[in-house]
Amino acid sequence: MKHALAERLREEIVSGTLKPGSRIVEGTWGRTFGVAQGSIREAINILAQEGFVAKASGRSARVVSLSEDDVLRLYELRGALEGLAGRLAAERKVDTGDLQEAVDRMRRATKRGNAPELLDADLAFHLELCRLSQNSFLLEHARRILLPFFAFVRIRVVASGQGTGPWNHELEVHQRIHDLILEGEGRVVEQYIQQVMTRFAATAYDQWEKKALLGKRSKRQQ
Repeated sequence: MKHALAERLREEIVSGTLKPGSRIVEGTWGRTFGVAQGSIREAINILAQEGFVAKASGRSARVVSLSEDDVLRLYELRGALEGLAGRLAAERKVDTGDLQEAVDRMRRATKRGNAPELLDADLAFHLELCRLSQNSFLLEHARRILLPFFAFVRIRVVASGQGTGPWNHELEVHQRIHDLILEGEGRVVEQYIQQVMTRFAATAYDQWEKKALLGKRSKRQQ
């Protein structure tokens, strides 16, 4: 039941019914779904593990919310962490099969125009990149950053109804990261990832917000 309830709450979040930053009151949603408050709490814990909600001790869970400044700072940190992960992976001559599979999944999702599926594959790519560093501490910190980050992106993208077009160029960026690791170009891939994150940071949040506003206006006009 808790997984089914988590899915229902997730739908409320990505559809915009539960907006970024809003409280998830266990009693209210228990009555809405006709289940015990404890079941809602278990569902919220699942969503917290996925990054969709944030929980503070003694307070109600809230839907993940990131400001423009938050996004800029996260990209700075991602550049450092993922750049290091790429260098370590290249130096250690790891098997990049799963990393390539993530890129291939992104390509298939793009062809189908399936943005949520594309974002799942994108997240899988970056988590696998960090796993390939073979540094468990790096992976642990990366998960703390990437799960809420991608959950927030998914909320904004689904709410706006935008397609996969903005990721067309990024597919080749991900392929390039894979290829540099496979070729053992540690320092090169580290610098490349840092440059990519800097470029993404300059445009990502503005693009999500503009697309979300356009999506809302289109729905009102309909």
